[in-house]
Amino acid sequence: MRATVCWTVILLLAAPAAALAAASGAAPRDHIHQQNACSRCHPKDMNVAAVIEAPDKPCQRCHQPPAVREGVVRVSAASERESELSKLLPDKPISASDGMRFAQYTAQSRLGGEANPMAAIPAGRFIRGTDERLPDEGPQHTVDVPAFKIDLYEVTNLQYKAFIDASGRRSPDHFRNRTFPAGKADHPVTFVTWYDAEAYCAWAGKRLPSDVEWEKAARDTDGRSFPWGNTFDVRKANTPVRWLALKQAGDTTPAGAFEAGASPYGVFDMTGNVWEWTSSWYQPYPGNQTPSEAYGERYKTLKGGSWFDCSFYKCGLSAPVYNRAFFARKTKNDTIGFRCAKDG
Repeated sequence: MRATVCWTVILLLAAPAAALAAASGAAPRDHIHQQNACSRCHPKDMNVAAVIEAPDKPCQRCHQPPAVREGVVRVSAASERESELSKLLPDKPISASDGMRFAQYTAQSRLGGEANPMAAIPAGRFIRGTDERLPDEGPQHTVDVPAFKIDLYEVTNLQYKAFIDASGRRSPDHFRNRTFPAGKADHPVTFVTWYDAEAYCAWAGKRLPSDVEWEKAARDTDGRSFPWGNTFDVRKANTPVRWLALKQAGDTTPAGAFEAGASPYGVFDMTGNVWEWTSSWYQPYPGNQTPSEAYGERYKTLKGGSWFDCSFYKCGLSAPVYNRAFFARKTKNDTIGFRCAKDG
């Protein structure tokens, strides 16, 4: 099974901070990846995956199920993170505001609680996948896609709150008293399962996009690797490389903050910020000869990559728009969100 299935990690949940000033507020402590949790007690060069999978279950001597289930303690050490991503760092230092047109945390919402505006994607063919990287990303081929519409932005915390207030649905894990952390109204909602995402889109009169629709909206018709072109740029998306360059712990950013990272159709955050659920099952592409036990109607496909580094799992840079992950529909964590689509 491809490694990205297993990057659930230890999370610390803390109460949200008080209301934040627009530009100077500290990060709300709503959910924080503990990337070095194992190395606090164990050698940094320990093969964590091998220990977890050992028949005598040594982790359970100190950690109780379900804490160990699904590799909850499989977290990346700083050395792994830097070895995979440092080659992509910019030549010159960047600031936290580079590339961002909005403050990281704000007291007021810019987008509001109504469902997102949408971009119209015309019917036609586009280049899907790649032959240059992971086996499940190819072979590259063309797909004819009917016209459709897709949200300009990932669904935000405030928008999702409007949904749970109206429907009575359970709130995400990082909400407290059924509301999101202060300063993060316009950040993409996280800790949502595929079922949560599907329910929100239906409530908003929309649906989840297919992985084909999602990739066309991100990529246009010229086979580009990123929404803005073929060269990675740390200033155009909320990716792990950006946080590594800033020497800061990562987090989501406001939807639409990276204006220069928009796709040719004007759709924002198609690279980074949060992985996005699609309606599609994780299936092999036409002509793919590499078998995988994960293929079939078991996992749903996610697109777009996120702010969090998964280099421990050797999954490569998650930023290219042809990248995809797959998860069980009940999975939820602080790197998964969604946007909605609609027939054209």
